[in-house]
Amino acid sequence: MTTDVAVVGLGIHPFGRHPGVSGLEMAAVAARRALADAGIGWDDVDFAAGGSDAAGNADTSVSVLGLTGLPFINVKNGCATGGSARATAHGMLSAGSAEVALVVGFDKHPPGAFNPLPEEWGIGSWYGETGLMLTTQFFAMKIQRYMREHGISESTLAKIAAKAFENGSRNPNAWRRTPLSEDEVLASKMVNHPLRQYMFCSPGEGAVALVLARGERARRLAGKPVFLRSVAFRTRRFGSFEVFSPSIPVESAPSPTAEAAAAAFEQAGVGPADVQVAQLQDTESGAEVMHLAETGLCEHGEQESLVQSGATRLDGRLPVNTDGGCLACGEPIGASGLRQVHEVALQLRGYAGDRQVPGSPRVGFTQVYGAPGVSACTVLSV
Repeated sequence: MTTDVAVVGLGIHPFGRHPGVSGLEMAAVAARRALADAGIGWDDVDFAAGGSDAAGNADTSVSVLGLTGLPFINVKNGCATGGSARATAHGMLSAGSAEVALVVGFDKHPPGAFNPLPEEWGIGSWYGETGLMLTTQFFAMKIQRYMREHGISESTLAKIAAKAFENGSRNPNAWRRTPLSEDEVLASKMVNHPLRQYMFCSPGEGAVALVLARGERARRLAGKPVFLRSVAFRTRRFGSFEVFSPSIPVESAPSPTAEAAAAAFEQAGVGPADVQVAQLQDTESGAEVMHLAETGLCEHGEQESLVQSGATRLDGRLPVNTDGGCLACGEPIGASGLRQVHEVALQLRGYAGDRQVPGSPRVGFTQVYGAPGVSACTVLSV
């Protein structure tokens, strides 16, 4: 069990649209806020890791934060960029190669859908010519099949989106802060069946930074340290059906999320039943449905009753995406995985304000997923 590394500083630049503010400027704001929260200066940091998909190299933020000579690793790994940067820093601290680390993720995407090129992801141009590089189509096909196999209704997809916008309305750092009802979600235009406009997240802008520390340094820096009990990262196996998969094998294999979650729980010495607050990748409503089961937080098919009963709401037995998730916050790719940890750390500290879950939670979980089938999971506790 890894009990030695803790989150001791949290910083965020609000998500949304910020004309005239660069991604690197947002990253510097988040980093300074995290350092201030930890009560240290940039000179006190031994190591840094960070990433962005479209807004520049994270290490160039040293031109604003200070040229101290520290090692700084750039990370780019799809929507799992933030989780990958966190895993990098966690590994350095666990190995004793640093005492204090800063992790930062940020992005600034133009309006509209993501526009990746198939050749950059190891597949032929034909894949783009069929329209499958537009991820809304992949997500729709995957959830269609899952809904049929496990009895998930369109109402459940809409309830997940409505929950996200309700939670987002309580989060001053969220982009979409207007609550929407289940009926309003179901009345929005169909994008790719069965997923409607308000069931998708939007590419956006924002930044998050975390200060991590180990051992006695962690205890000295934080009044209430939130410990990273485990960090696990996995990629896809042959047989798993993931973003940009060019085919579906006859025999299926566990998803990278299922394997990363199992590894994270094993390392932490706790189980899914111990989780009291969770953040799951919700690129669209169907992703939250599938990730609930893939992480072991429920059985396949159980999501229907779980969501319909309100169990994943703020006052439910398993609050999920309490800050509004990607649906309400938007997705600046480099920042999403760190936003999840930022939110769970706030919840475990008891500092989440109007969206604080009841009962003083002590164990939290995060899961981020990215193309072409990578997943990073974390167990946190106080």
